[in-house]
Parts: sequence; C-alpha cells; structure tokens
Amino acid sequence: MSESESIVAERLRIVSEFREDEREYILAQLGTKLDRRLVRYGADKVELELSIKERDTPSQKVVLECWITGEPRMVATSNETDLQSALHDVREDLFKQIDKHVNKRQDRARR
Repeated sequence: MSESESIVAERLRIVSEFREDEREYILAQLGTKLDRRLVRYGADKVELELSIKERDTPSQKVVLECWITGEPRMVATSNETDLQSALHDVREDLFKQIDKHVNKRQDRARR
C-alpha cells in the first residue's frame, strides 16, 4: 500500500508538541501495520489522533486514539521516553485492539 493509499496517512491528526517535520517519521512508524487492519473499514470510517504530553520528560505520555464508525473508541498509550519505542507501543496496542474487534465481529457472524 502506498502512502497515497494509506489510511493512516490520510486520517491521522497529529497534535500536541509534535513538529510538522516529524510527520513522515511518524507515518513510517505507524502506517503499514495499522493500514493492514484499517483497510477493511475504509478511510471514510476511520479517524486517528496522535498526541504527546510532557515531551522529553520522564513523565512523557504518547496517546493514539482511534474512532471507527460502528466501533467503540480505542485508545493506546505509552509512557516510553524514547519516541520510537513509544510509537511502537501505541501501534502494537492499537493493532491488538482493532484485531480484537475484528475477531469479535467474525465470531458473531459465524454464529
């Protein structure tokens, strides 16, 4: 999937203490894996928001929120002080949450 087709690239709002020149790096860290899960919903049904609080301090917190039409809001957080580790944490956590909802839906459909 190219960036022009990337749901994450299209639907991610980056707020709070991130610089505009970090967007490409953030997309590289989050995009491909999350896109594989989000593609089933379509970009028009997905909203993502990434924020960081108290950046570059021991109490830094990265938050990735996801809204998918018809699903409950999902929130992934990380207290890692290294930005790459924090982005990896929130990506993996959100992927697992989406996967859980996908599997739950599939289980209901099988019944």
